[in-house]
Amino acid sequence: MASSSLTLYVSRAAFGLPDASPFVIKTEVQLQMAGVAYERASAIPPQAPNGKLPYVNDHDEVVSDSTFIRAHVERKYAVDLDAGLDACQRAQAWMIERLLEDHLYFAMVWFRWIDPDNFAKGPAHLADGAPEADRAQLRKDMQARKVAELHAQGLGRHSPAQIAALGERSIDALAQLLGDQPYFMGASPTGVDATAFGMLACVITPFFDTPLRRAVQAHSNLVAYVARMMQRHYPRHAWD
Repeated sequence: MASSSLTLYVSRAAFGLPDASPFVIKTEVQLQMAGVAYERASAIPPQAPNGKLPYVNDHDEVVSDSTFIRAHVERKYAVDLDAGLDACQRAQAWMIERLLEDHLYFAMVWFRWIDPDNFAKGPAHLADGAPEADRAQLRKDMQARKVAELHAQGLGRHSPAQIAALGERSIDALAQLLGDQPYFMGASPTGVDATAFGMLACVITPFFDTPLRRAVQAHSNLVAYVARMMQRHYPRHAWD
């Protein structure tokens, strides 16, 4: 394994997951795939250069956004997480990533942050460390920011049933693309598997009851895929 003083700034383990953020999971798994040594450090989004996690500090070079972190790691450490894929397969992998990050992610966020029961069970507790007198307003503000984000993206303009239907369609597509392969691009994991694992784990975590979780559970290949990736990259994490 290559020597490195790279520091990965992460969220925290929560909601039955090794990290609450699918993008942190994605980047950590890609670092493992690349064989790059790293240290973890906890942070909150306002501390990040672009207001989102993860970001890395690699020998005083700060890189934000999971996609740009991957590009930095591949360039600096001379690795190719898509080694063995031809140009068409690389294009397919990019399309899968976009389905995951630009569509399924927002459906997952809606059912985690806007659904009142799931919000109360999960994200609302992110305010528990604030002074008690401030917690109610902080929770209201946190949820309002997510409502605005989802409305701007577009998915949040739909009804819960419509959001579920759109997310389920993406999940069904992913199940078809995976088929009976162990990984999305074939017999060996590639960069897109880090993205798919992070997002699908966040959808299927038993912590939240959502129609998206039930949609993933209906596909045995996706359930087995998440378990396979969890065992490979987080073997000490208790996963139901």
